[in-house]
Amino acid sequence: MLTEFLIVCPLVFLAGFVDAIGGGGGLISLPAYLMAGIPAHFAVGTNKLSSAMGTTIATLEFARSGYIRVKLAFFSVIAAIIGSSLGANLALHITEYYFRIILLVVLPLTALYLLLNRHALNTKLADSAKLSLSQFVATLLISVSLGVWDGFYGPGTGTFLILTLVGIAHLPINLAAGNTKVINLTTNVTALAVFLMNDKVMILLGLTAGVFSIVGNFLGASYYKKFGSAIARPIIIIVLVIFFIKTVWEFLD
Repeated sequence: MLTEFLIVCPLVFLAGFVDAIGGGGGLISLPAYLMAGIPAHFAVGTNKLSSAMGTTIATLEFARSGYIRVKLAFFSVIAAIIGSSLGANLALHITEYYFRIILLVVLPLTALYLLLNRHALNTKLADSAKLSLSQFVATLLISVSLGVWDGFYGPGTGTFLILTLVGIAHLPINLAAGNTKVINLTTNVTALAVFLMNDKVMILLGLTAGVFSIVGNFLGASYYKKFGSAIARPIIIIVLVIFFIKTVWEFLD
């Protein structure tokens, strides 16, 4: 039992730090639970508990820094929940195989785009500036679309949200990151409730790892406030590379 804590907790701390900056922490934390020998359903459920604890802290930090617009976040969450429900139903009828093929093309192209475009995440907007109608609508459409992705498959949702909110909706990186945190927290808590009701959460391990996730998210959010897109860009590229390797491995398995 001690081995489980020794494996999971340090990696969950790292996952929290990465997730607060560029999303994709689940690509580190979920494998940590599996490496510790936790059965798959319990690994997913327990990961939701620790992730929700950490994401709550990161969300509060982003809110305190003025990175969350309440109206935009509210409607984005509703859109993401609708999309997630559609994705979950879609998963009952379509195999993951086709989504993995898409990822094998999208992931390296996205990483290449970030490598070649050093200012890809440098969209500027004054804290008091109003968002345009097109930005608002684009944000909702992205929230629905990636909500479908989250409900169907899941990994990488946070990273893709940040990239598309900046690249397509033209939100500044700070608002994109803040909006992403609110959506991630909502979907995490919703999923956690389901796993708790089905008794698929290892409470002690999840709460302990959650403390490490809180520290990781707090440090990551604080680090982000100091360095912004300068640190977000390399972190996101690393996450994309890890995600690509994972996708290739699953595709060939």
